[in-house]
Amino acid sequence: MAELQLVVVAVLFSIASFLLGCNGQLTETFYSSSCPNVSTVVRNIVEQAQQNDVRTGAKLIRLHFHDCFVNGCDGSILLDNANGIESEKDANPNRDSADGFGVVDDIKTALENVCPGVVSCADILALASQISVTLGGGPSWEVPVGRRDSRTANREGANSELPSPFETLDNITSMFSAKGLDSTDLVALSGAHTFGRAKCRSFSQRLYNFSSTGNPDPSIDSAYLDTLRQTCPQGGSDATLVNLDPSTPNDFDNNYFTNLQSNRGLLQTDQELFSTSGADTVAIVNRFGNSQAEFFNAFVQSMIKMGNISPLTGSNGEIRADCKRVN
Repeated sequence: MAELQLVVVAVLFSIASFLLGCNGQLTETFYSSSCPNVSTVVRNIVEQAQQNDVRTGAKLIRLHFHDCFVNGCDGSILLDNANGIESEKDANPNRDSADGFGVVDDIKTALENVCPGVVSCADILALASQISVTLGGGPSWEVPVGRRDSRTANREGANSELPSPFETLDNITSMFSAKGLDSTDLVALSGAHTFGRAKCRSFSQRLYNFSSTGNPDPSIDSAYLDTLRQTCPQGGSDATLVNLDPSTPNDFDNNYFTNLQSNRGLLQTDQELFSTSGADTVAIVNRFGNSQAEFFNAFVQSMIKMGNISPLTGSNGEIRADCKRVN
């Protein structure tokens, strides 16, 4: 009888744990039984894509970030236009800049082949982001999963809630705060700009007519300014790509922060983290610039925190069979 009671208690505990994971609590073990090879499948696809496009990792992290900031981490950024759905892909912060959708589709196809109807598109973005960081030489971590996919998108929210590269520090701090993210999260997550590229149009106003002064942004290092002007001349193509990190453009490291300390941040929102007098972000940039370990630790915590923004769980949402459209 005692043994039976122990079995019953164990079963009830397992059920309770499962329900906890399904009702708002993301867990690292969510797919341990239903799709145990999920990380391996995602890694294989990301590695293949990376061989063809070194920017793959940066693209996937940006998708995860732009997903979570609009209606939470629900895969809404992946939806195409459809009846009743205005795609977030066509919002100003995403149009002609958000990319990596084909890689997500490839991951989804591979997962549907091994565990159909199990892994959400929202979780694919979170897992692919972690793998992208690790492949770039950054930290590894266990990704809390269990998100489900939305049945709708929010283009208006994408237009208003995603920070542009031209925001002041006050504005971008407020936008992060609205999502429950503090200054440490802002600086740590901005560190994802340690790899990837940006188009000239994202920062050219800093080179020639900053804040309508007719002069360059005074916070740019003069030698760096000359280099950027050669790459992005007035009247040149605004679609030319420039490394976000001029020192180690394809590696995930803390050089992003040492660049800021040398006034070599590419985007206005990057450099203002360090160059805004009296801002609490200055000390955080210095901490991360002086210690890669501190940056990596903070980045992991902030990525987990960001990935926890209003996920759909339990019976909410669905598991899309195709990330581009609802079931």
